[in-house]
Amino acid sequence: MSLQHDSSAASLDAAHEYEGECLLPAVPTSVRDARSLVRRELSLWGADDLIDDCMLIVSELVTNAVRYGGAACALRIRGGRSFVRGELFDPGEGAPRVCARDMNATGGRGLQIVDSLADDWGVAHPPTGGKIVWFVLGLPAPSHLRPAVAPVLQFK
Repeated sequence: MSLQHDSSAASLDAAHEYEGECLLPAVPTSVRDARSLVRRELSLWGADDLIDDCMLIVSELVTNAVRYGGAACALRIRGGRSFVRGELFDPGEGAPRVCARDMNATGGRGLQIVDSLADDWGVAHPPTGGKIVWFVLGLPAPSHLRPAVAPVLQFK
């Protein structure tokens, strides 16, 4: 887990081919709506191998946002056939933390699940407040991260 966007995850922003996002109210049915977005979008992208893991990660993150954030949250997923990067923003100030493993507990395993399924994940705190919990599944090969020739941007 990282507390800021790391360079490998941040470089995926330039490599994504597809994007989906939605605003979710702080109600339990938002978890179902988030899973539906993931299933629909990743199916369209041809990323069928990532759907189950991504749905489970998103379910855990949205559940935490609904339970502890107390306000609407925003989900964004970006990616391609072989990878997905997800971001869940909520206005809550507290940082999520992985709980100690307790075999008798009835909850508290959400971030353990995220940690075990995601190739990378972390928390960022935007200057405007709130937090973004992000994750990456199916890190692409390094050749997919950057174009062979960088485009030249000219500002006038």
